[in-house]
Amino acid sequence: MTNTTRRQMLRFGTVALAAPAILTSGVARAQGATKWRMQALWGGGTTPMLFEEKFCARVAELTDGSLEITPFAGGQIVPAAQAFDAVRGGAFEMMKTFDGYTAGKIPAHGFSSTVPFGFPEPDQYEAWFYERGGLDLVWESYASAGLSYIAPTVYGEEPIHSKVEIRKISDMQGLKGRFVGLAAAVMSDFGVSVSPLPTSEVYSALDKGLIDFADRGDIKANYEEGLHEVAPYLILPGVHQPTTATSYVANTRAYDALDDRQKAALAVAAREISGTLRQNILVANGEYLKKFEDAGVEVIDFDPADVAEARNKAIDSWKKAATDDLSKRMMESQITLMQELRLI
Repeated sequence: MTNTTRRQMLRFGTVALAAPAILTSGVARAQGATKWRMQALWGGGTTPMLFEEKFCARVAELTDGSLEITPFAGGQIVPAAQAFDAVRGGAFEMMKTFDGYTAGKIPAHGFSSTVPFGFPEPDQYEAWFYERGGLDLVWESYASAGLSYIAPTVYGEEPIHSKVEIRKISDMQGLKGRFVGLAAAVMSDFGVSVSPLPTSEVYSALDKGLIDFADRGDIKANYEEGLHEVAPYLILPGVHQPTTATSYVANTRAYDALDDRQKAALAVAAREISGTLRQNILVANGEYLKKFEDAGVEVIDFDPADVAEARNKAIDSWKKAATDDLSKRMMESQITLMQELRLI
């Protein structure tokens, strides 16, 4: 399948899938199922993990059972930090990852995971992937590693949880904060002493005072983790990660062995899950912000003018982080879209 055909499937997946589904459903059953394993980022039973299970079920539905993906929770097959190499080596066929974890060795992944102080709305970030060539650029970033990028799951901000009062962005200067990926580099430029702790250590680090404030996950997930017990302030917007993209990534040899219908099903299911999880989080945010407030946490909103000023300052940090040709092309295309959206 050519790259152009693949992009058509990603953008117009339901159309690309409909006719083959009618013509080949019986054949798919007769030939037997292709069985994959996928390790996700999330713990078992959490809301994001339930959506990964829905993704796998949807792929099976769209392929009439010819592609079966068994989902595993984060760390269930290999430690999360080893998933990249495990999928590349063929230990299992697919992972759900956050590109920011590999931004240190693949600079472009800093921009395909989140843009600190960047796109404030997830639809804007998702439009970059689907309408401005972002998919092709991220595909390129994985190809040399023997991996195939399928599609992103795009959702909104991740808030900041703090043990100390932060009313404006300049108040972060001199504090100790947990951030990863491009956010770690940008927040360091804003005067934060950055510690790239694993997600699993955020609660204890806040509790013990090892850090003053932290990024972790979305509002609901952070409440479920109990951050209201260790951080009396929740700060919005999450300027370090105003919008977020996690990624479906497959072993290239396994991906190339799929037929066009199965590849289209992956693209369609991924984009459906992106929208449904985003809407779920959107609705849950109001409910769980109230839970934080009921638990005695103060919700602080940054002044939009303060955020806008910081966005222009962050451009210099983005340029410093774009250290190779691919990351520069990715960053420049994002800046162009932000300019057209009158964000900068």
